[in-house]
Amino acid sequence: MALTPLAAVLAIVCAVWPAARERLVWLVLALSVMTVAVTPVVTNSGEWLEGKLEESELIEKHAALGDTMIYFALALLVAAILLAVVHVRAGRGKSLPTGLTAAIAVFVVVAAAATTVQVVRIGHSGAESAWSDALDASPAGEHEGQ
Repeated sequence: MALTPLAAVLAIVCAVWPAARERLVWLVLALSVMTVAVTPVVTNSGEWLEGKLEESELIEKHAALGDTMIYFALALLVAAILLAVVHVRAGRGKSLPTGLTAAIAVFVVVAAAATTVQVVRIGHSGAESAWSDALDASPAGEHEGQ
C-alpha cells in the first residue's frame, strides 16, 4: 500500500498548487486507480493470512481496519478524478468557478489526509499484532532490561 500515501501527498500538492497539477494530475489519477485495484488484492491476502494464524484481538482489529481501506481508496480516486476535471477544464479555457475549485481542493485535502491516516492506522495495527506475538513467543525475561 506504499502507493497510497504517495498518491495522497501528490493529490494534496495538485490541489493547492496549480503548476504542480499541470505536471502531476495524470500521475495522481493513475496512482489512485492502482490503489483501488490493489486494495482488494491486499485485503484478500490479509484475510488468507488471518485464517492461518491463531485468533487474537489485535489481528481482528487489523483485519477490521483493512476491510475499510477500499472506501478510503475510492475517496482518493474521486478526489483524483475531480482534480483531472479541474485540470482539463482549465486547459480548455473553461475554468470552474473559484468557489467550486476551492471546494474541490478542500475535498481533495480531506480525502487524501484521511486515506493516509487510515493507511498508518492499518500499518500500526498490523505491526502491533506482529510484535505482540513475537514478544509473547520469546522466552520469559529475554527482552527485559534491554
